[in-house]
Amino acid sequence: MTQNYKDLNKYSSSIENTSSNRIKTTDVNILLNRVRMDKKKTFKKNILVSFLLVSLLCSISIFFII
Repeated sequence: MTQNYKDLNKYSSSIENTSSNRIKTTDVNILLNRVRMDKKKTFKKNILVSFLLVSLLCSISIFFII
């Protein structure tokens, strides 16, 4: 009887060890989508800043010409 009890304890402890040793994984597609979205955001920001800079330069040049 005590032999079965020890086996049961070993079994339960091995289950606890395997559950605690699980590796947290993240879906690769989620990470790739996040990177794509970040690239799009930075590209849009760069376009906006470039447009503002060009418009500022044009307005200054027009002001000095007139």
